[in-house]
Amino acid sequence: MRYTGPKVRLSRRAGVPLTRKAVKYFEQRPYPPGEHGRKTNRRSVGDYGVRLLEKQKLRWYYDVSERQLRRYWDLALRRPGRSGEELVSILETRLASVVLRAGLAPSIYAARQYVNHGHITVDGKKVDIPSYLVKPGQVIGVRAKSRAAQPFVAAAEGVYADDRIAPYLSVDHKNLTATLLSRPLREQIVVPVDEQLVVEHYSR
Repeated sequence: MRYTGPKVRLSRRAGVPLTRKAVKYFEQRPYPPGEHGRKTNRRSVGDYGVRLLEKQKLRWYYDVSERQLRRYWDLALRRPGRSGEELVSILETRLASVVLRAGLAPSIYAARQYVNHGHITVDGKKVDIPSYLVKPGQVIGVRAKSRAAQPFVAAAEGVYADDRIAPYLSVDHKNLTATLLSRPLREQIVVPVDEQLVVEHYSR
């Protein structure tokens, strides 16, 4: 199941801020949540716990369920590259992830909601499946009748854009469109996860 509770709580459990919003809160409380959070020693966690936490961080960062992540892992194993890097690349091409990276949403949770509610198009056709895997050359956009909504007006002004647009995307904020230029390479993806630990977790 996907986590639907407080999002900042996930960042504190993970030990790193997973969203922009979490950065400020994490700086104030950089320890795990709960009554004994301050007393928790992350270093005392065993090898299994470290690998499990890294896998959970990847899940939380992309807002996917365990079942979905396992499916992507199986897909990554069938690809010719290094499985950990392929896994991150696959997650990065999910429609919700592309919407976020393009600066059309403030968080992965908002991106997922925008897709679910039918605001997003792929090659001009509405797609309401956040897990849809975008292919190189496909154009992501916002439906014409949704563009006047406040979140998309802000997106058109570049409010949600990263300081540096991902090199595998071509983004036109004014027209609320983004094109996936190529398959994302691991070195181009900014994600606070050591995917090799995730590989070790699934390979145990």
